[in-house]
Amino acid sequence: MIINTKKKRVPAIVLVAVLLAIPGCTVAQSLSQHTIATIAKSDPLVISGAVGTQNTYRYSSVGNGYGSPLSNSVYANLNVSVYGITMPFGLYFNNNGLDWNYPHLSFHIDPTYKNWRGHFGRSSMNFNSYVMNMSFNGIGLEYNGDRFRAGVFYGQLRNAINDDPTDPLARMPQYKRMGWGFKAGYGSRRNYIDIYFLRAYDRPNSLDESWRQIVKPAENVVVGVRGSAAPTKWLSFTANAATSIFSTDTDAPKIETPEAKRFDKIFEPRYSSMMRFAGDANVNFTLPGFSTSISYRLVQPDYTSLGTYYMSNNYHSLGLNMNTFLFKKVSLSATFSGQSDNLTKQQMFTTRGFVYNANASTRLGKHFNINAGYNGYTQVQADGTARINDTIRVHRQMSSFTLSPSALFEGESLVHTASISANYTENKDKNRFATGESDVQTLALGANYNLNVKPWEVDFGLSFSHQESRGYNSKYISRIGSFSTGRSFLTEKNLYVSASASLVYNEVERQSKSLSIGGDVSASYTLKKYHVFSTQASFYKYGDVNMTKTRSNLDATDITVSLNYAYTFSLFTIKRKASKLDNPQTKAGKVFRKVIDNL
Repeated sequence: MIINTKKKRVPAIVLVAVLLAIPGCTVAQSLSQHTIATIAKSDPLVISGAVGTQNTYRYSSVGNGYGSPLSNSVYANLNVSVYGITMPFGLYFNNNGLDWNYPHLSFHIDPTYKNWRGHFGRSSMNFNSYVMNMSFNGIGLEYNGDRFRAGVFYGQLRNAINDDPTDPLARMPQYKRMGWGFKAGYGSRRNYIDIYFLRAYDRPNSLDESWRQIVKPAENVVVGVRGSAAPTKWLSFTANAATSIFSTDTDAPKIETPEAKRFDKIFEPRYSSMMRFAGDANVNFTLPGFSTSISYRLVQPDYTSLGTYYMSNNYHSLGLNMNTFLFKKVSLSATFSGQSDNLTKQQMFTTRGFVYNANASTRLGKHFNINAGYNGYTQVQADGTARINDTIRVHRQMSSFTLSPSALFEGESLVHTASISANYTENKDKNRFATGESDVQTLALGANYNLNVKPWEVDFGLSFSHQESRGYNSKYISRIGSFSTGRSFLTEKNLYVSASASLVYNEVERQSKSLSIGGDVSASYTLKKYHVFSTQASFYKYGDVNMTKTRSNLDATDITVSLNYAYTFSLFTIKRKASKLDNPQTKAGKVFRKVIDNL
């Protein structure tokens, strides 16, 4: 795992450090999920890349307002890999100019040894979902034993956005956010308890002083717990909860009371501080051929954790989920959940939502499958601090029914696959004063057939779809029929040719009708695994249809032709030299193999 340069032995980790220290030279994905083991097994240096060109000609009888008639581009990519750490560079030139891309910093290495795992750079750790779900850029250490587990981290949770305040296109500013935390737990997969702690805070000096008058720095302490108990094989309880103390403005005056000063080394209570709770609990029953779970969740208004990207709050919900098998062939499932906001009764109105669905699937013999389902959603608005007027009360219901049978027949020469799908969806305003202007009903039908001819090694496909949507004094219809085929040629199957044709009809009742017909042909050829030539051509005729007839002149034409080429190459490689460590028969090799296996 060394490079011999002028008889000087350069360790791999030193080379990685040197690369990271080069200004502007950073690693995009190189060290994501990288470990000492993969570095040890990788070649010291590999330089590879690709060059190519894409050329497209377009013609439209209605003009070229939507695109240039001739588009040409040339690109070159270079990938430099050092001990498995990849740094991509790219050069792209087209009609609009030149673009240059180079790697950006995202250092991440996770060395592991037995039950220990370290985190260096951009990484993440598994925390309570109400405490932290974002990555951090820093350091961390985890231990995962058979029963006991623990972890700790410190790092940056987000970068500062500190554009010029005088720039009219400046982005919304944000502070550089830091955080540290730990977790500890004990137990098995079914019986366990874990505790979590997070301290996160914004750094005021990371923003220009003029921005600080608009955006205030925040700080946060979150304590969470997650646990499970399974007294029997068929019954289990799970819970997940957190309490957050959050200050929206760290410039606000402190609360000078003995109780508030008790924890001032960790968090300083201010007049901008608030404490909120979030959590959920589940009861799970598992019996032979049947399972169900009941869940409850509550997130208080303004609940905030600076370790999460975004979290809805001010609601509670109750859910039920059931699954079962009938006659060992029919799978049935159903779910129901209800949610309501306005927990503190301080909103003008309360909104309640109900989601419910049921699904069934079965296999009929060796060749047929059938799936059926129903999905529904109801939204209801109720009184809050104000009494809602019945004429504006929100009360909507959406229902969707789906049926999709399919069949598969396979013989010595032919493989037939066919499927049909039907879906009906209704979105209706249930307010008793509603006029139906916002109601929509949609019917969608589809049929597909595919034929694989084994002796010819060719595929054929046919498809048809019909969609009809009805609204208030409106109706929309769309019908699409298509045919496709494709086959590989030559001894090495390195020439592939495909073709397709389609017919499309669209109608908006009493407003417009349109018809289009066309097709495309494409081919690709691979030469010696490195050169790829491809071409594609499409031809479409379309036009408006007479309002009283279905005949069209199809007087508009679109033609597109493209020619593309790509060449991939390996420019330079320094192979990892074999040593005694690679021979599992030697003593050094046995020790090395044991270390690598534990990483």
